[in-house]
Formats: sequence, structure tokens, C-alpha cells
Amino acid sequence: MFENSRILVTGGTGSWGHELIRQLLPQNPKEIIVFSRSESAQVTMSRMFEDARLTFRIGDIRDLEALTKATQGVDYVFHLAALKHVPVCEEHPYEALKTNVLGTQNVIEAANLNKVKRVIYISTDKAANPSNFYGMTKAIGEKLIVYANLVSTDTKFVCVRGGNVLGTNGSVIHLFTNQIKTKGQVRLTDRGMTRFFLTLHDAISLLFKASEESLGGEIFVMTMPTCRIEDLAEVLMEDIGVQAEVVETGIRPGEKLHEILLTEFESKSTVIYDKEYLVILPPLDIPGLQQRYSTYDAVDFDSFCSSENLMDKEQIRDMLRRGGFLQ
Repeated sequence: MFENSRILVTGGTGSWGHELIRQLLPQNPKEIIVFSRSESAQVTMSRMFEDARLTFRIGDIRDLEALTKATQGVDYVFHLAALKHVPVCEEHPYEALKTNVLGTQNVIEAANLNKVKRVIYISTDKAANPSNFYGMTKAIGEKLIVYANLVSTDTKFVCVRGGNVLGTNGSVIHLFTNQIKTKGQVRLTDRGMTRFFLTLHDAISLLFKASEESLGGEIFVMTMPTCRIEDLAEVLMEDIGVQAEVVETGIRPGEKLHEILLTEFESKSTVIYDKEYLVILPPLDIPGLQQRYSTYDAVDFDSFCSSENLMDKEQIRDMLRRGGFLQ
């Protein structure tokens, strides 16, 4: 799919961007353009990869003119750029709005102007029944991406929704490991909290699948495994060899005890794509979409919640080993 193509990655210097580019380069693209605001991160990334096919552009997705120039001659856009931390978005809602909503609108407009083949938008489980401002902005982003398929004939837009990805910047893995080693304690907001988890490598592999097989207008939902945050912390303690104290700090503003990947409303129009993906079909009449999925089985549940089908500690340990997080 990506051979001899030109690819733009917004927010490409982050954890997702690093792994995405690491897996894109063996597929022989002509050029990968890393578009982000951080000069130092771009210099570091350039030295890490040392690949002539990588081009770096300083820019902000809030700047439509810069995006329009960056997408000239581009075949595919992976839209990763966003303000992602729940507390930051709660404290700075105007900034989250400008980046996550208006920035996504700019990506859509720039892609349309330059007749990009496909735009892949990375969403989050927090967009399903959002309880915080971050989730609300990502939910609006999903709606914008889906709707964009009605205003463009040249560019196809698709969403991929997933949960927490292990090893990304700000991941609980790094936080807990540091707390265990330096403080002898782990700080949890609630002992009963559960989350969806996937390794970064696996998440990018699934992302390629949705990128290639989507028609445009769908929301591909990764069927990610779930675990209790406390169980995850205990596996890390056992690996490090320190029995740390567990301290409950209380749920933060906008934070849920359990996340969902699929709402009750969305389940009415969701099909089982395969063992790795569900596909949410939009209420909008996007040509060809209903026919494309007419032979797929509808889901037989109302929601997909992180409190269900929890991994045991051995399964969590296996996931952490695959991600390279255990000593």
C-alpha cells in the first residue's frame, strides 16, 4: 500500500510516530514527512533514524497554511497530533479545542485541497460517552473525519479508535516503574480502575490493517484486552523485586473508573469485522458503505467495557514481555 508513496505524519515525533515510522520504512515509501512543533524532538529523531526518506517540517496543525503546504503531493496522512493528557485538557480547554478540533478540521481541509488519497485519524476510547474535555474533542474529531467523506470525492477519511497503548509518553508503565524504584510506592486513583491496553508495536500493526482495508467513513475499533490497573502495578513490582505500598489518591476530574470502546447507541450500527476489529458504521449515508459491510455479523452486545473479560496477572505479564517492559 505504501510503496513509493509520500506520507505525512502529524505529531510524528511522539511515541506513536516513532513506532509508525519504524514500521513504515521497510514498506519502501518514497518519503515520510514528519510534521510537528518540536525542533529538538525532530533533531533527535533525525539522528536516530538517519534515513534520507525522512523529511522534517516544523509546523502546527492549528496553522492551515502550513498544513496545506506540507500536504502538497502527499498520498497518505496519519493524523496523530493532539493534546492527549486528560488533566491538561481539563485545565486548558481552549487549547485542547484549538488543537484537537480546529487542528483536525485543518487536516481535513488541507487534505481535500491537495487531493490526498487517504487520511487516517487516531482516536481513543475516551471519545465513547466522553466524561472529560479530551474525550469530547476526540469525539468531535471523529464526527468531522466521518463527515469529511461527504464533502470530498478524492480523499477518503477513516477513524481508528483504541485504548491505552503501553510505552507511549506518559504511559503508566514508566510512571509506575519510576514510583516503585524511587519512592517504594505506587499511586493509584482507584484500586478498582480498569483500562484497555495494547503494546505500541501491536497497535501500529492494527493501524495498517485498518488503513488498507477501510472504505472511508468507518470507525475501526480495536478489540483490545483489559486489565485492572492494580494488577498491572503488582506485575511490575514482582518483576522489579520491590513490594511497594499502594496509595489511592482519588479519581481525577473527568476520569472514569472504567472505559468503554463502544457505546450502547453505537452498538446498533456496529459489525464484527474480524477477531481484531469491530467497525462502527455512521448514521450518515456514505455511498457504498452499508453495502460494503452488509454481509458482516452485527455485534450481539450493548457496549464494550474495560471491566469485562479482564486479563489475569500471567496474561498481563505476557503482554508486558511482548512490549519489552519486563527486566
